[in-house]
Amino acid sequence: MSTIKDRFNLDGKVAIITGSSKGIGKATAKAFAECGATVVISSRKQDACEEVVAEFKALGLKAIAISCHVGDENSRKELAEKTIAQCGGIDILVNNAATNPVYGPIEDAPLDAFDKIMNINVKAPWDLANKCLDSIKSRGGGSIINISSIEGEIPGYGLGLYSTSKAAVSMLTKNQAKEWGRHNIRVNAICPGLIQTKFSAALWTDDKVMGHINKKLPLSRMGQSEEIASVALLLASDAGSYITGSLQVADGGYLISG
Repeated sequence: MSTIKDRFNLDGKVAIITGSSKGIGKATAKAFAECGATVVISSRKQDACEEVVAEFKALGLKAIAISCHVGDENSRKELAEKTIAQCGGIDILVNNAATNPVYGPIEDAPLDAFDKIMNINVKAPWDLANKCLDSIKSRGGGSIINISSIEGEIPGYGLGLYSTSKAAVSMLTKNQAKEWGRHNIRVNAICPGLIQTKFSAALWTDDKVMGHINKKLPLSRMGQSEEIASVALLLASDAGSYITGSLQVADGGYLISG
């Protein structure tokens, strides 16, 4: 009979985390590596990936660097193939990389911004999961985690296209879970609220926004990357073995704040 600590163990697992040179992706990669996984650090720039790998290895953690521009199909294909070649296969995929180049009314957003957001936020996680699918199946199943957002659950001013893309990610997650459960592959999404990362700096450096957040949220603060990584660890490990097709909200109570 395994202990609860055993159920969080990722020894022997190989995990790809996109956008993992910083923020939520890096924190998730570190959490997985601390629990025994070999993590694939991936972002657009190889030197940024290598820097994180060196940091992790200095801590005795197992990590390799494979750069990937998730908006490019060939780059996604190479990420999956290189991981299999270097690590023997794939057990866990975290689709974390995302973009949001516009802020403001949806009618003001240019067409190319729509294309970029949908390509990176929706098409890329769909296609990368497809490219990892056979390897995950061959290893007896595994876990796919899509980083969505509470912005995909409730509309907020200025983030219309981003919100639309994340709503699509949430539905993609449910469909993947429904179709791939027979392969013992669990697929879940995490919907973070405002997390203190470089990606969201425009929000948490705005005193007016933060004043509203601190007053409205039941927990009266923004979240940290490590708090999302903890949710990802649950979903990646046997501790979450009966969870699939779920949208795990980690938002400090934003959705219940009215």
